[in-house]
Amino acid sequence: MQTVDLRLDPRWVVPVVPRGALAAHSVIIDAGRIVAVVPVAEADRDYDATEHLRLATHALMPGLVNAHTHAAMSLLRGSADDVALAPWLQDHIWPLEKAFLSPEFVHDGTLLAAAEMLAGGVTCCNDQYFFPDAAARAYQASGMRAMLGLAVLDFPTAYAVNADGYLQSGLAARDKWKHEPLLSFSLAPHAPYTVGDASWKKIVVYARQLDLPIQTHLLETRDERSRSESEFGIDPLRRLHSLGVTGPGFIAVHGTHLEATDIELLVAHACHIVHCPTSNLKLASGIAPVTELVRRGVNVAVGTDGAASNNRLDVFGEARLAALLAKGASGDAGAIPAATALQMATLNGARALGLERDIGSLEPDKQADVIAVDLGALAHAPCYDPVSHLVHVTGRDQVTDVWVAGRRIVAERRLTSIDTDELASRARFWQDRLQSQQTSPAK
Repeated sequence: MQTVDLRLDPRWVVPVVPRGALAAHSVIIDAGRIVAVVPVAEADRDYDATEHLRLATHALMPGLVNAHTHAAMSLLRGSADDVALAPWLQDHIWPLEKAFLSPEFVHDGTLLAAAEMLAGGVTCCNDQYFFPDAAARAYQASGMRAMLGLAVLDFPTAYAVNADGYLQSGLAARDKWKHEPLLSFSLAPHAPYTVGDASWKKIVVYARQLDLPIQTHLLETRDERSRSESEFGIDPLRRLHSLGVTGPGFIAVHGTHLEATDIELLVAHACHIVHCPTSNLKLASGIAPVTELVRRGVNVAVGTDGAASNNRLDVFGEARLAALLAKGASGDAGAIPAATALQMATLNGARALGLERDIGSLEPDKQADVIAVDLGALAHAPCYDPVSHLVHVTGRDQVTDVWVAGRRIVAERRLTSIDTDELASRARFWQDRLQSQQTSPAK
C-alpha cells in the first residue's frame, strides 16, 4: 500500500497522449508529481490518499500552456483597440510604456495576468516583457509556472538604454531566480527589425553558454520581409539563421507570413512556432500557415499574446480558434482535429519551452500540473467525446480546480494564492493613472 498526497477521480481523464480520453480512471499524485493514472479499481486496491477528490462530472487534463504572452500588459487591456500593429505600437503602446513602465507596473500587471490565466486553466506561460525580477516576484506569489523571456532591444526604455543593458539586467534577474523550481528563462530579443546583427550575435553567445532558448516575434506583418531585404539584403528568418539563432531552442512567435522556404528551414532545424490567432486577427496581421506547419512536422503551440492586443488570456479560446481557422483557410475540415488543437495548447507548448519532460501531459513522473473542467452543465449534454468537447464546446469558465506541482491554486473556482480584492484595487489604481494620462491635454 502506497501513501499518496492526493487521489483525483474524474469522469474522464484526458492525458493528451495517443490513448485519448480515459473513463473511470484515477490520477494519483504524491509530492507534487503524478504517480499513476490507473483504473479506479486498481486505485482502490493499491493506493491510500491523504486527500481524495471525486469529480463526477469533470474531465481532468494537463494544465494549459500559454506559449506566448506579455503578462504585465494586462494593465493596458483595451487601451488601444482597432488599429494595425505599427500604429498600435508606435502611437499607443510605446508612449504608455514610456510614461508608466516600472517594476511596480510589471509586478501588478503580471499578477493580474497570472490570476486570469490560472482561473482559466493555464498553469504555465511563456512571458516576454521588461523588469523580469518584478515578474518573477508576481509568479512566485501566484504559484504559477512561467518561463521569463529576458527582453532585448536596440533602443532605450525605462528598463534599459541599449542591448547590453537589457542583457545585463535580464541575466542578473535570471541569476537571482534560477533556483526557483517553477521559473525558467529564455532570451527574448523583440524582433529582427528592432535588434541589429551585433546584438543578435551577443544573444546567441549567451544562449549557448547558458543553455537558454531564444524567442522572438517573426514575420508578424506583411512588410517585414521587404523591410529586411531592403535593410539587410536577406529575409528575416534566413538572416537569423545566418547569425546562428535557429535550432531546437528557437521559438518563433506569430509567423503569419511564413513562406514555403521559411517552413523548410524551420523543419530542417527543429524550430518551434507559437500561433497567436486572436491577436493576429485583431491586428489584421494575417493567418499563419498552421496546416502546412503541422503537416511538415513543425511543433506548433498556441499563445494569447498580451491582453493589450488580445484583450483576454484565454488558451481554450485560442485552441478552438486555431482549429477553426485552419479548417477555413485550408478548405479541409480535418486540417486540425480537436485532439491536435488540444495538444497545441498543452504538450506542444511544453515542448516549445523545453519543459515536455515535466509538464504538458498526464503521465507518471511528470509534475502534477492538472486542471479539472466541469462538463456537467446542460449546455454540454450529451458528451460523446470529451476531447472534442474541451475544444469545441467548453471554455475557460468551466475550469473549477487547478493544481500546479500538486498545489491546489484554484479550488472550486476560487483562487487560493491571490487576494483578488486587493488585486482588483491595484488594477483600478493603474486604470485611473492611465486614463489620466490619456485624457490630459497635450503639452
